[in-house]
Amino acid sequence: MEEGEGGSKSGEKITYCVTGATGYIGSWLVRSILHRGYRIHATFRDPAKSLHLIKMLGDYDQLRLFKADLQEEGSFDEAVQGCNGVFHVAASMDFNVPLSDDLDNYVHKEVIDPAIRGTLNVLKACSKSDSVKRVVFTSSISTMTAKENTGNWKPVVDESCKTPIDHVWNTKASGWVYVLSKLLTEEAAIKFAKENGINLVSVITTTVGGPFLTPSVPSSIQVLLSPITGNSEFLRILDSVNSRMGSIALLHIEDICSAHIFLMEHPRAEGPYICSTQSVLISELINHLIQESPCSNNIYRLSEEYDSVPSMISSKKLEDLGFACKYGVGDIIKHTVQNCIECGFLALIENQ
Repeated sequence: MEEGEGGSKSGEKITYCVTGATGYIGSWLVRSILHRGYRIHATFRDPAKSLHLIKMLGDYDQLRLFKADLQEEGSFDEAVQGCNGVFHVAASMDFNVPLSDDLDNYVHKEVIDPAIRGTLNVLKACSKSDSVKRVVFTSSISTMTAKENTGNWKPVVDESCKTPIDHVWNTKASGWVYVLSKLLTEEAAIKFAKENGINLVSVITTTVGGPFLTPSVPSSIQVLLSPITGNSEFLRILDSVNSRMGSIALLHIEDICSAHIFLMEHPRAEGPYICSTQSVLISELINHLIQESPCSNNIYRLSEEYDSVPSMISSKKLEDLGFACKYGVGDIIKHTVQNCIECGFLALIENQ
């Protein structure tokens, strides 16, 4: 599908569908695709958020909006019709669940089953379409682990290093519901795609930062900034990532969107791909935050810190196809903080 800006070899306009278009990655992905001259079918559930998206993106003739609900079978049929490919980005970002006497059953019924059903509804719509050539599924580094069964660190984390599902159920570390939901949803998506002849590629995203188009600050950015905001919920999630991976792998929003498009269009793309710019120690992350943030008088520490990065989180499979990230760690932190200052999330504090 590498036919150049906006069109194909046959001269027809390339059209992509993006689910979850009002979310952090989804909205920026829509923007990135539009800038390449392609047509977009963007799906949304909340009309209010779609209006905000239009306002942020501006007036694009090649953008069409479709109201679709992941829990309604057939809801995505119209949106994917005529599309060359589908980016399935939509996903719940619920990290916690209410206390329940039967927690495991509650999580299955209220979180996991709806997540799987939603993804399968999107894939069923794709299976009905003759035009869809590939589906790119947004996965997460939260599904990965850098630790061996013995507890020792793996020298390299690649696409095979999935966190065992039983381990997630048994430990129930911070953010475990999100991790479990992503693991089981991706497992169901891969199975359905194989059984129905769908070309499915997944992008394993690390912690994403940079500017955003959403009306509220994205969860991944709140996790990234938690050492200076002190938000206990997001600090626990960062702590959990650090204890599982030994570092924090960072990625700029523009780079992850470029990776999505790259994998949609590369003829040899197949299976899962980790996308990460670099892994940093918590101490390095904090130093970057202190340099860029006006509100870093108080630093909130994590339970574990390391003297060196225990495991290399490898994007070699993606890089071997020819992809390279544009932004470094300093850029990611700088752009994140700047946007959060501009929207009022981080208050300016004058030096005294």
